[in-house]
Amino acid sequence: MKKNKETINKKRTAYLLILFLILSATQRISAQDDLLSLVDSSDERSEPVTGAFKSSRVINGHSIEFIGKNVLDVRILHRFGIIKDGIGELFGLDQASMRLGFDYGITKNLTIGVGRSTLAKELDGFIKYGVLQQSKGKRNIPVSVVLVAGSTIATAKLAEDATLRDTKHRMAYYSQVIIGRKFSNLFSLQLSPTYVHRNAVAAATDFNDTYALGIGSRLKLSKRVAFVADYYYVISGLDKDVYSNPLSIGFDIETGGHVFQLHFSNATGMNEKAFITNTSNSWGRGEIRFGFNLSRVFTIGKKKMPKASQL
Repeated sequence: MKKNKETINKKRTAYLLILFLILSATQRISAQDDLLSLVDSSDERSEPVTGAFKSSRVINGHSIEFIGKNVLDVRILHRFGIIKDGIGELFGLDQASMRLGFDYGITKNLTIGVGRSTLAKELDGFIKYGVLQQSKGKRNIPVSVVLVAGSTIATAKLAEDATLRDTKHRMAYYSQVIIGRKFSNLFSLQLSPTYVHRNAVAAATDFNDTYALGIGSRLKLSKRVAFVADYYYVISGLDKDVYSNPLSIGFDIETGGHVFQLHFSNATGMNEKAFITNTSNSWGRGEIRFGFNLSRVFTIGKKKMPKASQL
């Protein structure tokens, strides 16, 4: 057990070091950019690169995109049962989990959000801040960098024999750095080093701290349709004999103010704590679920939404 703890501590140190180096690099880029603006005020302003993803989420995880200032994004997420259960369960459609979320853009690069999932009757909230935005021009910034932090609390009724009954035992927290780039009008890619802490875990062999690396990508197929993929590789903190890495693939369909997404996933949960630490189904065993995400945005105030052609 001591060796396991030492291994986890080493991985944790390495993970934090990677995050520190990433943040240090972004600060250096930002500082260089500020110096350039002081040296040559005649420089034409850089042009931000937008539309890396059609939504502020890839499928499960956050994307590098923001919804915009004074914009409310109402998100309805459905995940059905396992398809291979067959016609008796209508290929999973007889079962469903749902998350209802509300995201609000305080500024163009600062978003807050809350949501409630039927799975464990879990409430979640997050704050999302853009440190750097990819841009082109005389002052080129090659990537976008986004910071996200959130928390969850399970509100489902506890079993009679439950020993950990305090509110703090129901809570979990996560933080991540998202580094992404739109390589062309057709393809975007992002990486999301993520840390999840659970105040209480189900088994003595489980760890409170989980480290994962998320990968999200988008391939544009037409003006309104794109193929998207969302994968999180769990580095440490979970028993690999029990849990699986969450993988989701699907299609984004943009229709005016709506983004409609059809996808397949081995994850049931629809917040970071849930899909990273609680995914026990496996693609290899055919334990795949069909689902959809629906996003509808509303502008609150005078600010106009970006045109659909920019996404």
